[in-house]
Amino acid sequence: MVATAPARARALWALFEPIHAVTYFAPEALTAYQDAGLRGFWRGYFAGRAAPLGPVGPEPVVAAFFNFAPAMVARALPDVWAVAPPERVLEIRRTGAVAALRRLLAGQEAAVERAAETLVPRSAGLDSAGRVLTAANTALDFPDKPVERLWHAATLLREHRGDGHVAALVAAGLDGCEALVLRAGDDLPRAELQPYRGWTDQEWEAAGTRLTDRGLLKPDGAATENGRELLRAVESATDRAAERPWRPLDVEETSALTALLTPLATACSTVLRFPNPIGVPKPPG
Repeated sequence: MVATAPARARALWALFEPIHAVTYFAPEALTAYQDAGLRGFWRGYFAGRAAPLGPVGPEPVVAAFFNFAPAMVARALPDVWAVAPPERVLEIRRTGAVAALRRLLAGQEAAVERAAETLVPRSAGLDSAGRVLTAANTALDFPDKPVERLWHAATLLREHRGDGHVAALVAAGLDGCEALVLRAGDDLPRAELQPYRGWTDQEWEAAGTRLTDRGLLKPDGAATENGRELLRAVESATDRAAERPWRPLDVEETSALTALLTPLATACSTVLRFPNPIGVPKPPG
């Protein structure tokens, strides 16, 4: 079992991320958005994830989500709020996520309750300074039922880590498209990144040229050693930024939490594919 807080932060992210991700990929969640008039995957995605921010336009979402093409975001926002206002979307995303979790985690209700009891203290009162999506979700009340509390805790922890990841990418001097192009040159297929973030071929190639000029990418699109080192530095900074909730846990407590979350994450991961655009790995085992 990993001993340092940053390493624990990375290992546990792979376990709570799938619990959150049902919000976007489970059929129950997709149906909830569609039934509310939010047709098409991306209208539901942008509405659901941005709803805690209020009825915003595309600019704050481009900034907070970081690696989506502005034109793609603008096709959804602010028009989605005319279909369903943010307060309604918050209810829709909760309903869809909970319905999915109840199906996927059927028979594991006791584990769900224990996991919620463990994750809620880690996610309540998160430091949200400089973390826009964390702060917006922190302003929402914790639900009462265990499965809803588990989902909300996973969502808070996921956005907390994501906000820190964006900060690490900005500090590394990468823009949204460059971050994806460099990642595609290392370990994730371009086909899993470009189409799902909305960048045109021209924008993708321009980002590749900028990275090549910096010595981070080879002409064939593969990351150089300097490029891979920059990605490692970004991931390390992300882990450090995400470590605070896990500092109180010792190795034994982390091992117990890992054992508790692994079967839950494995069940939730059945609605994902691997590799996937969010970069989460398949849970161990």
